[in-house]
Amino acid sequence: MEYSPLQIARYKYEPKLPAILRKPISSIVTKEGKATAPAVHQDAIKALFPNTYGLPKISFEAGENTEIGTKRNVGVILSGGQAPGGHNVISGLFDAMKAANPENKLIGFKGGPSGILEDDFVEITGEYLDKFRNTGGFDIIGSGRTKLETEEQFSICAQTCRKHDISAIVIIGGDDSNTNAAVLAEYFLRTKAGIQVIGCPKTIDGDLKNESIEISFGFDTATKTYSELIGNIERDANSAKKYWHFIKLMGRSASHITLECALETQPNICLISEEIEKNGTSLSEVVQQIADVVAQRAADGNNFGVILVPEGLVEFIPEVKTLISELNDLLAKEAVAYGTLSDFERQSAFIISHLTAKSANVFSVLPEGIQKQLLMDRDPHGNVQVSRIETDKLLIEMVDKRLSQMKQAGKFVGKFSGLNHFFGYEGRCAFPSNFDADYCYSLGYNAFMLIAGGLSGYLSSVTNLGKPADQWKAGGIPITMMMNMEHRHGELKPVIKKALVELDGAPFTYFKEHRDQWARHTCFTYPGAIQYFGPAEVCDRTTMTLALELKR
Repeated sequence: MEYSPLQIARYKYEPKLPAILRKPISSIVTKEGKATAPAVHQDAIKALFPNTYGLPKISFEAGENTEIGTKRNVGVILSGGQAPGGHNVISGLFDAMKAANPENKLIGFKGGPSGILEDDFVEITGEYLDKFRNTGGFDIIGSGRTKLETEEQFSICAQTCRKHDISAIVIIGGDDSNTNAAVLAEYFLRTKAGIQVIGCPKTIDGDLKNESIEISFGFDTATKTYSELIGNIERDANSAKKYWHFIKLMGRSASHITLECALETQPNICLISEEIEKNGTSLSEVVQQIADVVAQRAADGNNFGVILVPEGLVEFIPEVKTLISELNDLLAKEAVAYGTLSDFERQSAFIISHLTAKSANVFSVLPEGIQKQLLMDRDPHGNVQVSRIETDKLLIEMVDKRLSQMKQAGKFVGKFSGLNHFFGYEGRCAFPSNFDADYCYSLGYNAFMLIAGGLSGYLSSVTNLGKPADQWKAGGIPITMMMNMEHRHGELKPVIKKALVELDGAPFTYFKEHRDQWARHTCFTYPGAIQYFGPAEVCDRTTMTLALELKR
């Protein structure tokens, strides 16, 4: 097989590590910090996690580590959606294991958590790993969305580990995956299985973050990839001067991706779901806000522009959020009766007759295409599959209609032609930026150091990320300290709380201070492609979001 020159060059890239992890591996030891506790629901979480609650934060320091050379077999699982850098987490984990003892074995469970349940695996060797180093994707072992959450599943995991003499598992995933990691760690400790569990924070959505998880891996690369594409479209828009581009971006529960891309590219309009929900902005008001900007720019002779829309926007608009909630409940309770209806006309009539009057009215005024998308098959949690709802097309259609009304009233004198785009999969498996290549490698190396320290129920943590890599701080935090209790399927369950865009945070504050200027004037910026070679200020820089957060 022939590889591209860039691919060959990236194979040879040597990721940078925090200074403490550059020392000989036998001269690094764990250091315990203060005991931890979640911000809320302490009693409930303590009752569910008696063995992993209140554990201390961990850092590393120089010292003689006499246990590091103990032979260990470690299992690794990629869980959930892809994110750039997953291969480097595994690379860092592998290299640390081999530095500690060349006889250590890394077992990669294939296809996500189902791999350990089905005992489907591959031993990751140096030769096998070399063609995946510093590359995007999860194809080294594949991923999956099977959840590890039942006693039966935990028992099977223990059996699989005993079969292969595995003493630790590293789960690379997002908030749900690491919640499952915490529950699995608690089970292994309660049953004295002798198996450790360490998590690594992965999600391009950027909603797995706190003071010890400054950024989830993949967010840097994904947003830079999307920003390049947005910049290209902005340049085209400013060249053609005749289209309004509505660009939907990944991020169902939080608008971090959309906000970061706005900071990088300065579009005319950027909708932030969290702000819309806080202000109680209706769908009609969102449409009017967009129409007003289009009209203002048209008055200046600019019949073009760019609008960024977060994927999960519709769930944050109050009346649509209520509608979706009612639909989820209705289609769960009336699944049998609804399942007998074969055509959309009868399905629509059934839905409208069972909704509250307000939600029935909202459903009725939506375009038929959006109505059908709201009634598609639910996700594994029983919820509307928001990524399938073409919010960008919905807004184009409704803005076009509103502008026609404004033109009749003499309030709009320009032209409007809307084009829609969805950037999602383009960024999930992109070649990792230098930042993500370094960060992910450090997370994997760090994960083994936590294993070597005899720890379980911890998340690999690397902080001080606004500084050069040699100044990064390596350590671990108990997963239980990030948890709260939320209603899931009618029951209170422990979950890692999603981090939403903070409307008083530095990134949104900066955006808010500049968006009126960006709206009326053409202030587009063009980030260009991710750079891998050249000055550190170009190649190793992180996101504007992180830079603004760490500056405060």
